[in-house]
Order: sequence, then C-alpha cells, then structure tokens
Amino acid sequence: MRKNYSPFHIILFITICLSILGGISLLVPSGKLKIAGYDFRFISQNKLHKIDTRKKVDLKDIVVDIDTTIIDNTDSIDTTIKVLNFNINVSQHLEYNNTAKETFKTFFTQLHLANSKKVRILHYGDSQIEGDRFTSFLRQRLQEQFGGNGPGFIPAVNTINSMSFTQTYSPNFIRYTNYGGGALKQSSNYGILNTVGRFTPEDTIKSVVKNDSIKSLPPTKAWVEIIPGKVAFGRAKVFTNIYIHYTDAYTKCLVKVFVNGENIRNDSLISDGKYHIYTLNLATTPENVRFEFEAVTSPTFLGYSLEGGNGILVDNIAMRGSSGTFFGKINQGLAKRIYDDQNVDLFIMQFGGNSVPYIKDSTDAANMASFFKGQLQVIKRLRPNAAIIVIGPSDMSTLVEGEYTTYPILPYYIECMKKRTKEVGGAYFDLYEAMGGKDAMVAWVENDLAANDYIHFSVKGAKIAAQKFYDAFMAAYTKIMNDK
Repeated sequence: MRKNYSPFHIILFITICLSILGGISLLVPSGKLKIAGYDFRFISQNKLHKIDTRKKVDLKDIVVDIDTTIIDNTDSIDTTIKVLNFNINVSQHLEYNNTAKETFKTFFTQLHLANSKKVRILHYGDSQIEGDRFTSFLRQRLQEQFGGNGPGFIPAVNTINSMSFTQTYSPNFIRYTNYGGGALKQSSNYGILNTVGRFTPEDTIKSVVKNDSIKSLPPTKAWVEIIPGKVAFGRAKVFTNIYIHYTDAYTKCLVKVFVNGENIRNDSLISDGKYHIYTLNLATTPENVRFEFEAVTSPTFLGYSLEGGNGILVDNIAMRGSSGTFFGKINQGLAKRIYDDQNVDLFIMQFGGNSVPYIKDSTDAANMASFFKGQLQVIKRLRPNAAIIVIGPSDMSTLVEGEYTTYPILPYYIECMKKRTKEVGGAYFDLYEAMGGKDAMVAWVENDLAANDYIHFSVKGAKIAAQKFYDAFMAAYTKIMNDK
C-alpha cells in the first residue's frame, strides 16, 4: 500500500537535506574531500554564497601601450628599413642568466649585419601560432626594424589557412607529420618543419631501392601552386627567391615551373636520394608560381621557402597538439645540416599549453619541464651557438563550479619551465604574466582578444601578445647592446 506524504514531511525532508549539504559545506569549505583515494566534490562556500574569488584583470593597463599601427597596413609593400618605436619600459622582460646574455650579445650583433646577410629565426609552436597569427606580426616588426622580406619556410602540404601565403596542390599529395596524424614509417626524414609531402605512397621508396625495374613503370604527375597571401603584412608579400627542400628522390623527377601562367623552365630534381635544394630566382615577386612534378616515385618534399634577399627571416612552424617534444622523432643529422646551411641564429620555442590539462600535480609539472629541457639541449647540441627563447604558456582557463578560472597548476609549471630554460642558457618570456596573470584569460575572452575555448588568442589578441613579446625582445636588445 502506497504511503502518502504530507506537505510537512516533504518540507522536513528538504530541510534535512539542505542542512546536511550546508553542514558539509561548512566542514569542507573548498568543496573537495578525498576518502579512500576517491575525490568527492560538494558545493563550496564561495559558490554557496555566490562569492567570485577570481582575480579581476583590467586590460587597460596591459594593452594601452601596444602599438598595432601595422595591423591594417597589409597592402603596404614599402621595403625601406624603418626605426620603429617600442616600449623599452616593458612590464614583462625576457628572463635570462649571464650565460644567455653572452649568447644573445652575439645574436644581437648579427642583427646589425642583416643588411648584408641573412639572419634566420625559427619560431616553433603549437596551435597558438597556427595560421601565422603570432609570427606574422613579429616578422613584420623585425623586418621593418632590421630589413628582410618574405614569410620564409612553408610546409610542403599546408592544411591550415595562413595569413602570409596561399598554397594549393593536387589531391594525390600525401601529408606526413611526426606530431599527430600520418607519420613516416620508413624514415624520420622530416627536415626541420616536422611535416613533409609526397605524391606517391612512402612504400614506393623501398620498392624502388630494392627493385630497379620499378623505374620503368608509368610516372605519376602532381602540382603545387603558391601565391602571396591577400591579407599578409607588406614584408611577407615580397619574395623573389623560392627554394624547394627535398630528399629521397630515387627516380628521375621532372619539374615544370610556371610563373604568372607562363612556363619559364623545364628541369629535373637530383635523383641520388640525398638532401638537396631546388632554387628559383625571380626578378620580381610573382603573382602566382606553379610547380608541376612527374616521377615514378615521389621525392620527399621537406618544404618550400619564400624569401627576399638579405635580412631577417622569421619562419612560422606551427604543430597543432604538440608539446615541443619532437626532436627524438626526426633525423637529427638531416636537421643539423639544414640548421647549419640556413645559418639559424635563434630558436623561439612557444610550447607548454598542450601539457597543462594533463598535469596532475607538482611532480608531473616538474617532470614535464625537465623533459622539455631535454629538447632544448638537443637544439644546443645541433646548433651550439644559436640563441634560444622559450615563450611559455599563456593563461589558460578551466571550468571550476561553473566558472572559468586559471588552471591551478599553471603558475607552478611556468616556474619550472623558467628554471629549466635558464639551465640550458636560454631566455624565457612569461606570456602568462604579460597577459595579466591569474584569470587574465577571462578578460581577454570578454574583450574579443581570445576564443571562447579560453585557450587560444583571436587574431587581434595574437597581435597584441606578439607586440608584448617584441617590446621585451627589443628591450633586451637595447640593454645588452648598451652594456659594456
């Protein structure tokens, strides 16, 4: 027989439940309780009383000094060197020790010679720099300050729209990466971009090496087309030298070159299986350049480079999902040759954000930073005299009781990253503090400077972050070069 409950009993039951929950909230103010290895969560006192404990970040103090005058000047192709204003009294400096200071003095001295030689800066990073968002602004700044043109290295098979160039290619081009997706299985010949392209499957390499008769099979055709980016900054739109970096060419590969629709050259790549560079020098920047390839088995294309003459080159090497731990997956001998041939003077490593959601505690954070230090040590071994700058994670938010707030482990992880960077003689730029520190990402999202994932910058936000880094870079340049 069903028992009927009176309104009094219902109200009493609700009151008892609320009293129990309220008592737990008083006994466990944080709302977290660990019992027998299990985490139990309750409503915290702050949430119960609707107290917002998040730090309020006023962006007026952060972005007011940002000079973004070149943001809208994408149609300008003025290649004269300018003396640009920058904020030497920056709130966030590059952090480095005396060992790094000597390395950077050598590097900064090279900047003075950029009008008579190439000075190459490789900007490695995760999805925070995809599409050339962060790098493009920095490149324009440095090229205006010290000279130089062109976006530099671009992938063999580009899959992310870039501000600085447009690339299309035949459907039979296959993309391989060492940081997610399809990886090379027969070699680690990723060059220095960590992604390569082929227009025949990789297994045809082994076939042609073992069976010479495959060379008599019908050839495969493919093409790649490159044009300057319509929304590129002025300096990136100017390039007259195009380089194709390739390896694993074991059969004759014909190449036809078309510039602005006109067939200007019929040629072939060197087919000895080694690393080579195919060079195309033009009198003026092309509106359109197209390469048509024909071979029984495809070379492994390591990437293209779009360059002017002498000056600064800043290459955007974005790797979505990567934590910057890729050096164990590449042919380091090949990478060293390219680094040396290209005379790489500075490595900018912008990583760390992809690790944060998976770091459970301080031990994890310290171990992750130590592992990253190992990657920096590989750079020092491959290119001993090059300078290194680590741009650490930005502020990143996670949902806690329905509100976005900074990942609790993030500040400690950043301190670990700083320590390990300095131990290898590198400099560290604290992007987290440059944004405003704890809970800054909330303000950046509210002001359309970051995406609603509370992780990535918007295009405008990336330019502001890049300007903050540029100011810190130039402040270090001024200080170190003026120190006697």
